[in-house]
Amino acid sequence: MAEAPLAGVTVGITAERRANEFAAALRRHGATVTHAPTITIVPLPDDERLRTVTEVVVNTDVDVVAVTTGAGFRGWFEAAEGWGLADALRESLARARVFTRGPKATGAVRGAGLSEVWSAASETNQELFDRLGVDDVRDRRVVVQLHGAPLPDHVAALRDRGADVLEVQPYRWQWPGDLAPARDLVEAVAHGRVDALAFTSAPAAANLLTLADESPHRDAFAAALASRVLCACVGPVTAAPLVERGIPVAVPERQRLGALVKLLVARLGW
Repeated sequence: MAEAPLAGVTVGITAERRANEFAAALRRHGATVTHAPTITIVPLPDDERLRTVTEVVVNTDVDVVAVTTGAGFRGWFEAAEGWGLADALRESLARARVFTRGPKATGAVRGAGLSEVWSAASETNQELFDRLGVDDVRDRRVVVQLHGAPLPDHVAALRDRGADVLEVQPYRWQWPGDLAPARDLVEAVAHGRVDALAFTSAPAAANLLTLADESPHRDAFAAALASRVLCACVGPVTAAPLVERGIPVAVPERQRLGALVKLLVARLGW
């Protein structure tokens, strides 16, 4: 039997969501996986900020909705269901024009019994908000469903054009309770024990860089990412914190977890 293509390769992953699925896929190809979460998700039922903004949405007239992720949109409705607000939320959004960022977001919208007027073929926030820029949003209430992290530039552009923007963030990240595994990962990267870092969310990537900045291994970590450690990101949004630092990144053509695994096999396998 041929040896698994990633045998002898160590990959560090930092996300919480779908981490077990991602790690299992890498291990099937022979990789050694180090899971060191740098983020954790605020539980939806406990998120009072999300509940408050949901109540505002159901009690006001909404003109436009921008849906950035399928998981986030579904999570919003699941939380609303627990609060007894799902039907009212559906009725409010049904009166609005819904724009989505690609097929996953579209699927979530339709699964909630709603329909979109337009979807971004490139699955990017840039295309989604560029399309919203074509419309007159002055004095219109625009709901922007976020996922994990704010989109300050896109939201500010809408507000500059006179829109009344409500930001809905179904999944908010915070630091995990135990940072020891992440600090150990920084040290392992610095000492040459990690071949690749694979990121599936921008906050996770940004938090790892922050921990590295605070570490005594900062310089060695930076040198490793600049030369011998492959940084693979599921998409350009996830890659942004690394790109801003000038760190080389690899991104698959399709923004999917399976595509990210295939990229790692192609770049590091034998």
